[in-house]
Amino acid sequence: MSTRVTSLTLSGIDQLPAHARRCVFWEMDPGAVRGARDFCDPEFEKEAWLSMVMLQWGSCAQLATVDDKPAGCAFYAPPNMVPRAQLFPTSPVSADAILLTSMRIEPYADDLDLGSQLIRAVVDDLVRRNVRALEAFGIRATDDAEQNSGVPTATAALDCSPLECMIPADFLEDMGFEVVAPHPRFPRFRLELNRDHGWKEEVEAALDRLIEAASITIAELDGSRTPVGAR
Repeated sequence: MSTRVTSLTLSGIDQLPAHARRCVFWEMDPGAVRGARDFCDPEFEKEAWLSMVMLQWGSCAQLATVDDKPAGCAFYAPPNMVPRAQLFPTSPVSADAILLTSMRIEPYADDLDLGSQLIRAVVDDLVRRNVRALEAFGIRATDDAEQNSGVPTATAALDCSPLECMIPADFLEDMGFEVVAPHPRFPRFRLELNRDHGWKEEVEAALDRLIEAASITIAELDGSRTPVGAR
C-alpha cells in the first residue's frame, strides 16, 4: 500500500474527496450562502476560491492518496482570504499566522495515521515559505451525540456544519497545538513554526543516505581487493 501526501495544484482539484470538493463552510460568508441557497453551486464556488488563493498566495491544501486513490486532505490559507475566519468568538487569527481551516480523512484510511502526515506536510510547506505560526479554530463536542475525538470522516452527511467541517480540538492538541484563545466550544489553537521542523528530518535523511552510500562503497572496495598470495 503506497501512501503519498502532495501539495494540491489547480489541475488536481478534481482529485479531492467528494465532500472537500463541495464544502464551502470556510470559503463563503454564511449570509451569502443562505441568500444564494437555491442557485449556489458549491463545487463551482469551492473551485473559484481555490483558484483565487492559489493564484494570489500559492498552494493552500495538501492531498493524501493511498495507491493513487484520494484518502484525505487539509486546507490552509491567510485568514483574510477565509470569510468565516472573522466570525468566531475567538477571532481574529494572529497577524503572523496562517489559518488551518479543515481536514478530512476518508473512512477506508482511518487507520493509516494520515492526520499527522497531513499536518507534517502543511508545516513543512509553511516553514519553506517563512511562515511563523499555524493557527486553527478547534471544535469541542457539547453532548454525547457529538462525541468525535478524531478527524471528521466522509461517512457523515455532506451538509456543511461546524461539527462536520471543523477540526476536533482533541486532534489539534494531540498534534502539539496550544490554546491561545480559550472557549468552551470554539477554542483557537496555535502551533509555532521554525525551520527545525523541516530541517531536522531532512538532515537526518541526508546523513542516512551518506552512511548507506559509504557502506556500499566500502563493501565494493573490499570485494574488489585481491587477497595476498592470490593469482
